[in-house]
Amino acid sequence: MYRDVPRNPRGQPNAMLRALYREHLADPRRQTTRQGLWIAVLVYVLFSISDLLLIPDVASITVTTRFIISAIMLAAMEWQVRRGGSADAIDATAALALVLAYGGWVSTALLTAQTEIMSYYMVFGAIFMMSIGLFFNFSFRLSLIASAIIVLLFFFALLSFPQDEQVYKLTFGIFCLSCFIFTSYVNWKLNHERYHVFLNALAAKARQVEAAERGEELLRLSNTDPLTGLANRRAIDATLRESWRKWQSAATPFAVFLIDVDFFKKYNDYYGHLDGDRCLVRVAGALRDLSTRHGAALGRYGGEEFIVVVGLNRDEDVAAFAEVIRGAVEGLALRHEQRRDGTATVTVSVGAALTKDGSAPRVEKVIHQADRALYSAKAAGRNCVKLFDPDDPNNSDDSENIAALLKIAIAQDLVSMVYQPVQDIVTGETVAVESLMRLRMLDGTAIAPCAFIPAAERTGAIVELGQWAIRRVCEDILVKDLARVVSVNVSPIQLRMPGFAAGVAMTLSEFGICGDRLAFEITEGQEMEIHSSLLRCISDLKALGIKIWLDDFGTGFAGLSWLRLIDF
Repeated sequence: MYRDVPRNPRGQPNAMLRALYREHLADPRRQTTRQGLWIAVLVYVLFSISDLLLIPDVASITVTTRFIISAIMLAAMEWQVRRGGSADAIDATAALALVLAYGGWVSTALLTAQTEIMSYYMVFGAIFMMSIGLFFNFSFRLSLIASAIIVLLFFFALLSFPQDEQVYKLTFGIFCLSCFIFTSYVNWKLNHERYHVFLNALAAKARQVEAAERGEELLRLSNTDPLTGLANRRAIDATLRESWRKWQSAATPFAVFLIDVDFFKKYNDYYGHLDGDRCLVRVAGALRDLSTRHGAALGRYGGEEFIVVVGLNRDEDVAAFAEVIRGAVEGLALRHEQRRDGTATVTVSVGAALTKDGSAPRVEKVIHQADRALYSAKAAGRNCVKLFDPDDPNNSDDSENIAALLKIAIAQDLVSMVYQPVQDIVTGETVAVESLMRLRMLDGTAIAPCAFIPAAERTGAIVELGQWAIRRVCEDILVKDLARVVSVNVSPIQLRMPGFAAGVAMTLSEFGICGDRLAFEITEGQEMEIHSSLLRCISDLKALGIKIWLDDFGTGFAGLSWLRLIDF
């Protein structure tokens, strides 16, 4: 409605508001004045009938004058309008038309011999003053000038009447002057009201603009990650669904890349949350530059996880773009000296999936595929890229079936324990028993531990399964005193769970078993980050008397640093 609406209209200088008012009214004034002059001319010409009835002796002159003045002023008006004349110029033309119309008529009408009739007829000059307020939106100054000129013409016309008409002159002079004062006041009042209506509308518009901007800002914030400024999960989900819609309707393929900052928790713990945030901002900046160049949509999908959606149609292009993403972050050369894999800079793992015919019936499936590829990239040592491969066992539908099965495994009695002896090779004595978890499907088919253990760790089901395993070995072996020591495989994920050691202590107390009869095997092949919570948990377990064994040493991630930190 208004261009450049000030934030606080009432607090702006009056001169600026007046200028804005004139600018705002410019176009409406042009139209109103043009329409008003046409109406005024029509009324003016129709009054020719009064000339014919009241002053017929000079009617031919007055009527001709009416038509000539009307034609000239209308032509001048239309010429100005077509040339894009200013509103002030067009108003001045209309005001001049009214003055000329009255002056032209009264000067010719006074030639009549019907003096008495004319003395009464002349009072209709008040109509010209009234028309200034009725047909037009003149400024008060222009209205006052035009009305004053008409009053002066009226008084000059009065002087032409005989001197013995003093009472008449006084009466009609007062009448005309009263009309002038009245119409001037009405015009001033209308201008004043129009200006205040404008100010109120301007203030309302300012509030509307402010509310709209606030709404847009809230919408932007609701779709923006506050730390990195990237699209948040909600916004990127909308982008994903729009890409999916295009894929379904026009077969326009796209690829999804999930990007995870390697060992970010260790970075955050060592360098602090502020530096951790700066790290994420730097990574986001590199990804933003890359995405902008390639026309990709970028968002923050989780804590240290980002997502890129871009239109690609070949596996080769997807692999190349994923490598570009990985290289862009590695190129930042951000120091990360607490890593345990020989790399001293911040890197990312990238998992990617490409839409293909029949490969993903829903958009969620594409995300799931990219997530599975990311999981494979982490399992492969990180700082690498992986494309979703349906032939990879970890990416197969069987893996998802196992994940679903794990949710009901304990309730449906699908999980069980088997035991094998641990013997002293010198004496041949059985010194302990190792417990091994087994899982079967609903039809009784056995599932290999190498298939369901990774799925349990990935989904978090390992926590509940681990608690069940500890209780089961207590019931099966230790309570019955079938072995001196029983070992249970424990995932580092369990060790990082708050309250794990306390839960084990409660279980031992419940069965009346000493802690030294229990051993926890930590498989070194699993992901093992050294941080305070894990070390504290192991310390608490050892305080209970529980033995800590390291399984498969040398095959995975632990390294010699674990041997220095923990008394296995």
